[in-house]
Amino acid sequence: MNPCTRSLCLQGFGREKFWGSRDCVDFEHGMLLIKQQLCHARQAGGSCYLSSTKNNKSRCLALAPSVLRLFRMQKLKQNRQRLEAGDLWTENNLVFSNSTGGFLSYRTVYDCFKRVMKKIGSPATTFHDLRHTYAVLSLKGGDDIKTTQENLGHATPEFTLNVYAHVTSQMKRDSADRMEKMIQEVSAG
Repeated sequence: MNPCTRSLCLQGFGREKFWGSRDCVDFEHGMLLIKQQLCHARQAGGSCYLSSTKNNKSRCLALAPSVLRLFRMQKLKQNRQRLEAGDLWTENNLVFSNSTGGFLSYRTVYDCFKRVMKKIGSPATTFHDLRHTYAVLSLKGGDDIKTTQENLGHATPEFTLNVYAHVTSQMKRDSADRMEKMIQEVSAG
């Protein structure tokens, strides 16, 4: 799986967000500042450009160490591509770019993603499904709702709670089961 697809799977980025500028990656502290997203001009063959996020707010994410390693590997790959491309290189300072420094086409990323999903037996999976998976695993793993909301870039914790109420219901059941276990231990002692 290429670093672009892998980072989508591991960090819960929306497909528009992971094309951001490399200067938004703080390699020393393992942080990513998301302050823009990739947009496509509406007409056929339209160009790509970076724009502010849809809510005009930036957010800072702590990157999982494996995602930070992917970003480092990608930076090394781009350095090699820059040398190979020579004068053809266009410096856009992107985390993920094509072999000449330009924007990756949505179709290229999508086709690669779908090949990976088909290979692992999940051909119907969409980019957005990965965000849902990230959110569910985040909540089930013990992240509080505010952290999950901020990582996903949702406007409010209430929105995140509404979307993932099924997860929080299971978390309530798990909490009751843990409480029962403690009651049983105390009662037995």
